[in-house]
Amino acid sequence: MLPTIEWLLAKRTLRLSLVAASADLTDAVDVTAGTALADRLAAPISWVHSSDLDDPTPFLSAGNVLLTDGAQFGFAAATETYDYNSYVRRLVDAGIVGLGFATHFLHQGMPTGLAVECARAGLPLIDVPDRVPFIAVIREVADQIAAERSRRMEWSIAAHKAISYAALKPTGLRSTLIELERQLSCWVGLFDVTGHPVPVPGLRRSGDRFAAPVRDEVSRALRKGSRSSTALTLEAGQVTIQTLGQSGALRGALALGRGVPLDRAENELVTSVIAMATLALEQNRALDATRSHLRSSLLELLLEGKVVAARSIATEVWGDLPTEPVSVFALARHTQSHFVLDALDVLALDAEGRAFFAVRGDVIVVLVETASDSGTSPSALHELEQLVDDHQLVAGSALASDYTELATAVGQATSALQARGERPGVTEFAEIADSGMLGVLHAAGAERVAHRVLTPLADFDAKHSASLVETLRSWFAHDCSWGATAASLGIHRHTVRSRVDQAGSILNLDLETFEGRLELWAALRLSV
Repeated sequence: MLPTIEWLLAKRTLRLSLVAASADLTDAVDVTAGTALADRLAAPISWVHSSDLDDPTPFLSAGNVLLTDGAQFGFAAATETYDYNSYVRRLVDAGIVGLGFATHFLHQGMPTGLAVECARAGLPLIDVPDRVPFIAVIREVADQIAAERSRRMEWSIAAHKAISYAALKPTGLRSTLIELERQLSCWVGLFDVTGHPVPVPGLRRSGDRFAAPVRDEVSRALRKGSRSSTALTLEAGQVTIQTLGQSGALRGALALGRGVPLDRAENELVTSVIAMATLALEQNRALDATRSHLRSSLLELLLEGKVVAARSIATEVWGDLPTEPVSVFALARHTQSHFVLDALDVLALDAEGRAFFAVRGDVIVVLVETASDSGTSPSALHELEQLVDDHQLVAGSALASDYTELATAVGQATSALQARGERPGVTEFAEIADSGMLGVLHAAGAERVAHRVLTPLADFDAKHSASLVETLRSWFAHDCSWGATAASLGIHRHTVRSRVDQAGSILNLDLETFEGRLELWAALRLSV
């Protein structure tokens, strides 16, 4: 630790003591002065100087302790008229954390005026007794500062080495962030390029990681589009936010928070992690593309029923495929974020064969074991559902009892995804299947197709003041009975037949066939 005045006072060999406010002055010292005194007693000492100048501040800097023998105060009667208020004020304004006075060198005792002004300003006044040379105090502080610098250098080397080892692991970025939290006793939050939080398994729990003020500040930093570092103060402490990537092509942001600010060595470690993370993200893009193509090829093998070949390749590269039965998810591809795929990659690695994913067209297909994992760790299925929730993704799901049903399950999950629309969350295919074929068609957005099919009839009715659509609805409502439809509409049965034939001609449908009638009936039902 860096030396403080409290640390100095504890050094018995120096025999230093703190001059307390006199009894008649205690009531005059306000709370602010008491707080300032406590802060300065615990503040790190940057150096110790000695001076008898009336204004030594040009030669001092913040965090210094000043030692003086009081020659500038004069002697005997002169000490009573000296302007101690201005002297102490100059020291306080310069950021001096303490004043040491040699009480038995030029003066016999502590000048009362000096003690009074130091007490009022909250500036620690240290009694340096006789036979304690200033150089002894200076050397004690200098040795401690040197020892602290040496210790921080050793810590920095060890921390950088630990970070480098973590970066070499298969889960490089994740392991690096976990190691950074361990080294700095802090929490770390990762955000993608859109400002969405990226869950990283293994990081410390913290309510501030993805708190609204942090997310807002991250979004502001990313919108600028340039490399930046900003600081944010929360109740729990200070948060540092740094963007990842190059200006104009940011990859995301990193937030780091803890109760006390980072020192120089700690900031250098964070800078190294930022550089390593940015480099890793940039270099991994080409490799990620190759892996993505391989995953997509394996998925196509599975869909074609070539499970043995797919399993053999997957085992060599990632590990075994999920064991049947599997839950199949179709996720809307997050085109603006590489971190969704990165998070899925971490999930697949952590699941050790219990999860697999691949990009297929405009969706991401994810396979996870339906059976619960053993042990106390969250299941792969739970982790995927958490990922969908954290990223506000849109997904559809279905169940495949074995890989022979995979193609069907992928289609069902994709239909459920389409039925979900743009609402974040998961829709199970079973939910829409329970509503029957019309429910499935409606969930898949078939009403838009129905509207397009019926548009020529609606346009004809509007242009010629006809009633083709109304006649067709009545016709189907009466099971295609000419007589019942005519009676319902109050027209001749031949008029009904003429209108139906005319509608078939406009739509190019043969309404004498079941197929033609079914297509028109479905369009009418879905357009309601």
